[in-house]
Amino acid sequence: MAPPVFRFAPSPNGLLHLGHAYSALLNFDRAREAGGRLLLRIEDIDATRCRPEFETKICEDLAWLGIAWETPVRRQSEHLSDYRAALEKLSALSLVYPAFESRAEIARLVAAREADGPWPRDPDGAPLYPGDAKALPSDERARLIDTGVPYALRLDMAAACQRVGGLTWNELGEGPDGERATVPARPEAWGDVILARKETPTSYHLSVVVDDALQDVGEVVRGQDLFHATSVHRLLQVLLGLPEPAYRHHALIRDEAGRKLSKSSRSTGLRELRDAGASPAGIRRLVGLG
Repeated sequence: MAPPVFRFAPSPNGLLHLGHAYSALLNFDRAREAGGRLLLRIEDIDATRCRPEFETKICEDLAWLGIAWETPVRRQSEHLSDYRAALEKLSALSLVYPAFESRAEIARLVAAREADGPWPRDPDGAPLYPGDAKALPSDERARLIDTGVPYALRLDMAAACQRVGGLTWNELGEGPDGERATVPARPEAWGDVILARKETPTSYHLSVVVDDALQDVGEVVRGQDLFHATSVHRLLQVLLGLPEPAYRHHALIRDEAGRKLSKSSRSTGLRELRDAGASPAGIRRLVGLG
């Protein structure tokens, strides 16, 4: 039997903080405990925010923590054809449609809908897609695309859920409300999620399930902020015929006010802590792994 595969997958749009260190160390420790492999994946599909210098510093910080990973490192920006192929498979199932509203137009539509009562939000608190692009005739869609109008490619969530039926996942960790073991997936709570945009042939949801499958990741260790997104990932895995990994969601490291850490949080930035004299062992103690 092949050794189990784990992965740490940061985005190089800033420097690592204590929360990243915690997740990276958990993956490293789990790989060692299970006699498995640890991969480093660079999720750099956002060309406007991701920078090579951040990737370099991320690798330096991980090495300083004592974390070792296999090479070569997978960079998402070098594998756009893999995501394009997955998107084409979903399109062939008639599950993808272009939506042409700008973010400002969507905000206005939501405001108009809320004149009649609260508009539904996804688990992250963002309003569900309120437009009617799904009903546009195919010739009108083609005309808009030919004129160069920006668009997002969205998943027809109702049709997708109807195709696959009920879904669950195996939770080895714990969700925000103590969810464990067999967890029912509820992708419909996310509405018609974006799978790609005109200028980028993928989104986080699409690329993460493709990457995990191509890299044979058997256990996904990540923060509870992505717990509910697992519902969308399980849906895409089934639609694309991809294997199902186990999931181990962990609690988040938070600041003094109880907020999730951000890459701009200098007080918990790994580089700042290093410069102040912290040691790798000290970082482990700070995140509760000492």
